[in-house]
This record gives sequence, C-alpha cells and structure tokens, in this order.
Amino acid sequence: MITGDGRRGEARHPRATQAVPTGADRPFRHRGFTLLWAARMLSVLGVQVQAIGVGWLIYALTGSVLNLGLVGLAQFLPTIGLALFTGHAADRWDRRRILVVCYAAESLCACALLALVAAGAAAAAPMLAILVALGAARAFENPATNALLPRLVPRAIAIYANALALNTSALQTATIVGPTLGGLLFVVGPRAVFGFGAAAFAAAAALALAIPAGARNGDRATMSWESLLAGLTFIRRRPEVLGALSLDLFAVLLGGSTALLPAYARDVLKVGPAGLGFLRSAPSVGALVTGVVLAYRPLRRGVGRTMFIAVVAFGAATIVFGLSRNFALSLAALAVAGAADTVSVVVRLMLVQLSTPDAMRGRVSGITSIFALSSNQIGEFESGVTAAWLGAIPSVVLGGIGTVIVAALWAWWFPALRRVDRLEVVPRGAAPAEPMTAGVVPASVEPDGA
Repeated sequence: MITGDGRRGEARHPRATQAVPTGADRPFRHRGFTLLWAARMLSVLGVQVQAIGVGWLIYALTGSVLNLGLVGLAQFLPTIGLALFTGHAADRWDRRRILVVCYAAESLCACALLALVAAGAAAAAPMLAILVALGAARAFENPATNALLPRLVPRAIAIYANALALNTSALQTATIVGPTLGGLLFVVGPRAVFGFGAAAFAAAAALALAIPAGARNGDRATMSWESLLAGLTFIRRRPEVLGALSLDLFAVLLGGSTALLPAYARDVLKVGPAGLGFLRSAPSVGALVTGVVLAYRPLRRGVGRTMFIAVVAFGAATIVFGLSRNFALSLAALAVAGAADTVSVVVRLMLVQLSTPDAMRGRVSGITSIFALSSNQIGEFESGVTAAWLGAIPSVVLGGIGTVIVAALWAWWFPALRRVDRLEVVPRGAAPAEPMTAGVVPASVEPDGA
C-alpha cells in the first residue's frame, strides 16, 4: 500500500492479502457467483451473435464504413447520457432485479430486430434506433453487474482476483463462440441470428433472478447531486485509478479495429461472413487463454508496468493486423491484441473494484462504464469516420501507432500508475469517506528506481 510519504508500507488490512485455501473458497463453490457467471456469458453471447447480424446487414444495405461506426455510437450515447443515474440505481435498488429487467429489455430489442428482418428491412435507421434502446439497457446492466460481483465471493485478495479472471474468461469464451456462431447462423438466415439473441437474453434474465437474496444491496444511497457525483469524485482523487481508466480509454479508442472487421472480411481478406465470425472471435481466443492463466497465476508484482507493456503490445498487434493481407496472420495478430487487452482490463478492474467500498460501488462502476464503453463504442465510431476519410487500412495502422504513443505519454503523466506494484483490498463495510480521505489505497507502490 502507499504510505503517507509515498514509500511502500505494511498492509493495513492483513486478512485481505492472506493465502486462500483451496476447496470451499473457490469462486464456483458460491452459487451466486456461478449464476452471475453463466448469466453474463449468455448475455455476451447474445450481444456477439447480434453484432454479426447487425454489422453485416447494415454494411450490405449501405456499403458505408461510416454506418458501421454509427453502430457503436448508437449504443454509446445512452451510456454517457445515463451514466450518473445508472450507477446511482445500482447503489439504491436491488442489483439482481436491475439485471433481470435489463436482460429482459435486451431480449425485447432482439425480438424487435427479428421483426424488422421478417418485415424485410431495407434501411439502417430502424436498426440503429433499436440499438439505442439496447445501449440504454446495457448502460444499467454494467454498473449493476460490476457492483454485484464482489458481494458473491469472499473478499480475500487471491479468491477475488481468481473470480475476476474467471469472469473475464467467461466473457471472452462467449466472445469467441458468439461471432463464430453468429456467422454460421447468418448463413442459415438473419432470423436465426436475432432469434438466438432473444433466447439467450431471456435465459440470462432467468439466471439472474435465481441469484440468492443475500447478495442484495445494503444501505440505499439517497438521491442528491453530491451522491450522483460521488463516483466521479472518488476516481478524481485516485491518480492510479484515473490513469488506468484513461489509458484504457484512449488506447482502445485509437487502436480498436472491431468496427472495420466487416470491411476487412469482404474487401481486404475476402473471407465472407463466416470469415468475419472468425475475425471477431480471434481477439477473444487470445483473451481467453490469458484470462485462464491469470485465474490460476494472478499478477502479484509490477502490475502497473505490466499494464503499460500490455498496451504497447496491443498497439503493435493492431499495426500488424492493419497491414496484413494473410488471413492466418490477421487472426494471429488479433489474438495477440486480445491477450494484451485482457491483461490491461484485469489490472484496471482490480484497481477499481478493490479500492471501492460497496456502498458506492455502483456509482463508481457507472463512471468507469463510460471509460470502458467509450473506448469500444466511440472507438468504433472513430474507426468508421477515419476509414471514410483515409480508408480502412490507414485507419487501423494509424490507430495502432497512436496506441503506442498514448502508452508512452501516460507512463510519463501518471507515475503513480506506473509504480503500482501489488494490489490490496478495502475491507467490506468500509465507509465511502475512508478510501477518499484516510489514504487506504488498492496498491503497493515501489519507489522510483526499484
């Protein structure tokens, strides 16, 4: 942890970092975690399957890479517009019920897309409108999920790190299977794609409803401007957390190439919708392998430096993908990018989750969702706009170069993040004021030159 003079000190809460026994304390031994893990997997599976259908249909209808960027923008706008309220809702109301409502709403959005396709949709605008509604549901889903997870497993650092890595692996597994399945289902027909999405979201809602009642919130946060802005204030007062969030934001904002994969599949690599499914799955293959490794061999030292190395690797892999004309090399580059991104994501989640008291976890997650979803969805819009100006290949290559530059600048501007050495946990029940004013921080920091 950081002592008052910036030197490495003894852990203030030794029970948080003690060794965790095997057996009963493993995450899957806890029913609530298992149900949430399965629900998230189904939800992400539905999202990924739908993404293949929507992306291919919109590009086929319009032939515009700019419209591919609008797919991300349509889902992002509700996130930034509702961020303060979604986080507050996760701290005020039962997080399980919020998830049930969100998954049910997402299922209805999938049914609406199915109805459009059945009616012979010939324009992108109705699909984009439905994606705005889908984005609103996901805006409430993400803070509730992130705030609920720590209540479903023991707070010991090893078991919680294990749970985060397993959760990330579940998402990546769904992201691998989803695009491939979506591409195969699209061969059958777009109705199969959206019908599967509707069923997956409905099943996720049923699983969320079964999470034990003991996982519900404690005290409810009262509505006020101070309460709404508490998450933003919390992040602003922690330079290592702000640095991690903003690094992830700008790195993926510049280096993300997901939105342009339909153009690469059709025009550059010429592999069709089935190949598009493999391209979208490739980053998650690397991410899944990395997530499994981190689940059983979590990062213990030098996590800040490791995060910067991972971001540079992400940018370099993006450059290779942008220049590649070989399908196998493109898949390999995307897999490396996914692996590097997973390391960055796990460090970021650990920094945020372990330092946040449960009473304000939803509000902090609401703000962090802006960073996370901005990097992906605004990144898709940025990619579409840049590709419309310069072409798909220059857009991806310049984005990868920009990611490497961002990593170098952030290492200079955020020395607290660069020096993060180990991660620790705020004890359950800590008051919101404690980590903001008493110096309890989520990381040990090595002095410069260590």
